[in-house]
Amino acid sequence: MLAYRHAFHAGNHADVLKHLVLIQLLQHMTQKEKGFRVIDTHAGAGAYRVGGSSQQQEWVDCAGRLMQAKDLPPGVAAYVAQLRAVNPGDGQLRILPGSPVIVQHHLRPQDELHACELHPTDLRALEKLFDGIRHIHVHLGDGFAKLPTLLPPPTRRGLVLIDPPYEKKTEYARVLASVREALTKFPDAVIAVWVPQIQRLESQQLPQRLINAMKGVAKKGWLHAQLTVAPAQDGGFGLLGSHMVVANPPHTLGTLLAQELPWLAERLGQFKGAKGVLSAGS
Repeated sequence: MLAYRHAFHAGNHADVLKHLVLIQLLQHMTQKEKGFRVIDTHAGAGAYRVGGSSQQQEWVDCAGRLMQAKDLPPGVAAYVAQLRAVNPGDGQLRILPGSPVIVQHHLRPQDELHACELHPTDLRALEKLFDGIRHIHVHLGDGFAKLPTLLPPPTRRGLVLIDPPYEKKTEYARVLASVREALTKFPDAVIAVWVPQIQRLESQQLPQRLINAMKGVAKKGWLHAQLTVAPAQDGGFGLLGSHMVVANPPHTLGTLLAQELPWLAERLGQFKGAKGVLSAGS
């Protein structure tokens, strides 16, 4: 139904939504001097080279298209600025930053990143990428299992990114259980969960189940952003879009996404029914 290792789809529409939201959350966290901890439960390799003929080319019509666009709205502009930061020079995309590199670009000396990864090849890439950086910690192992050991952080300020590959049906239940446990231990945690939009019941149900888990527990409520770019296909295969469900979002995030989700749907959509939808509550 879905095989979603980070490297397979780097720079596609799901990456755009996920990283746009992540950047906004990081910018919000850095507004206060007090340090914070970021936990990336499924970190991947950290960064990905693009352009080879043997690689998938989803990034061309997503991240690549945005690099060439004019009059970008603020959130998209911040995302494109991140792409340019890791591709200096002529503006051509050669490297796509994964979430750990995006986090690294926002960390201050008082902040820290804990990046978890199970895949040995990706783990080695992460270790090489962050070798010698004292406030970035790379963990080999199950990010779901590691998460509760890292919460709450000493500063009581934390951002959690959960975006597993969803290759196994059990991952949907583990995502939900992890969010419940994290909010029980640390109700102030900012938790951002990426969910694929595919024709699988577990995928269709998870966003609402996450919202139900956040209601009345997350101190600053919840936010749900959905970007649909492709039509359903015969046989039930294909990534139609994606969701970002956020616990304790800053109030500015909803305002920004309400304006930019329709813009993204128009620019990245592959059919007339492409849309960006936002909901939020407490």
